[in-house]
Amino acid sequence: MKNYKAIRKIGEGTFSEVVKMQSLRDGNYYACKQMKQHFESIEQVNNLREVQALRRLNPHPNILTLHEVVFDRKSGSLALICELMDMNIYELIRGRRHPLPEKKIMHYMYQLCRSLDHMHRNGIFHRDVKPENILIKQDVLKLGDFGSCRSVYSKQPYTEYISTRWYRAPECLLTDGFYSSRMDVWSAGCVFFEIASLQPLFPGANELDQISKIHDVIGTPAEKTLTKFKQSRAMSFDFPFKKGSGIPLLTASLSPQCLSLLHAMVTYDPDERVTAQQALQHPCFRGQRATERQALGSLGKAFFPECPEAPDPLGNRWWISKEGRKQQQPLKQEGDRPKRQGQACLTELPKLKLPGVTKLSYSSPELQSVFAPGGSRKVPVLRPLKCVGASQKADAWKDATPDVKHYRLPAIGRSGGGAELHVPPTPQCHSRRWAPPAT
Repeated sequence: MKNYKAIRKIGEGTFSEVVKMQSLRDGNYYACKQMKQHFESIEQVNNLREVQALRRLNPHPNILTLHEVVFDRKSGSLALICELMDMNIYELIRGRRHPLPEKKIMHYMYQLCRSLDHMHRNGIFHRDVKPENILIKQDVLKLGDFGSCRSVYSKQPYTEYISTRWYRAPECLLTDGFYSSRMDVWSAGCVFFEIASLQPLFPGANELDQISKIHDVIGTPAEKTLTKFKQSRAMSFDFPFKKGSGIPLLTASLSPQCLSLLHAMVTYDPDERVTAQQALQHPCFRGQRATERQALGSLGKAFFPECPEAPDPLGNRWWISKEGRKQQQPLKQEGDRPKRQGQACLTELPKLKLPGVTKLSYSSPELQSVFAPGGSRKVPVLRPLKCVGASQKADAWKDATPDVKHYRLPAIGRSGGGAELHVPPTPQCHSRRWAPPAT
């Protein structure tokens, strides 16, 4: 930690404490999560679920950014250097007399659902979503503290005592660790109510009281839901029927659409509860989705601006040479495609310098007349091919064939297991004789 200077302590939990730090390298402020546990090796640090989760989920606009992992081998201490946020949701609503405006609440809830959706898509569920772990900086919301997270692909049953009690889903309370990522949606629904009403939805004093508080509001579940829970619980339980009072009228300031999302998020049966992805498509988030599309559209225009058309010195035409004559044909227009900004200009390429070569030679007189210095620069005209009959082809081949003397190859005679080739002398060469090597 020699590169950081401690400023003040922000908070403390069961397994860690958070300190505001200033980097001595860039002068920026960060939140340092100092682990109370000591680690023996870097492999043990890399296997830590929180480290793995933050590395997998970063970067995302609604996930706390991990900047650096600082591990001291000698002392075994571990610190996670994360971005510094202004406050958490609990600090935001604590001491307030009036709830936030609905537009602000839904702005925060949309970002929270985005963080859950991104996390669940990457095979992780948080298991401790609560106001203290949801961080705010200006209008940006980010989910943090992944110390209790788990892979959705890991084998059940999971740890029973997980998540803060007030935000614990019924399947966490009534089963021996048989729950899924939808427990995060239940917890987010409880946070939703708390932001809107400034009071917790199910403030149970213990586990039995927690179930009782849930039944007071939502009512006892259907028999099929209880049967599912009983199959994954060693002990049997039966609840007297209770209708439930419904969501308290403390949230009467919310519109019916927002209330319908809240009910969908705190549905008792996890199989009937909405997912984070489904929650993002709820009608109450129509404005947020439109704003997001507009922002993405403006971002695309910033990366790919519409450039004004530049005058083309060639007049949008191209030239070809055909049979010694220049013919002009207009370019085929392909829609209103943006052209490159700035005027085009014709420049002369520098002369090619080849080491060890002083002069280029041309084997063909036609090419020499075109490319040699002082040449005519006119492309030679190629005569078109004509289709002729077979007999005409043969005559033309005879005419083109030079006068060559033909020789008949002599027969090869074998003697002593080998072969001798006798070649009669020609006017251009002496007599040669080949024999196999002696055996």
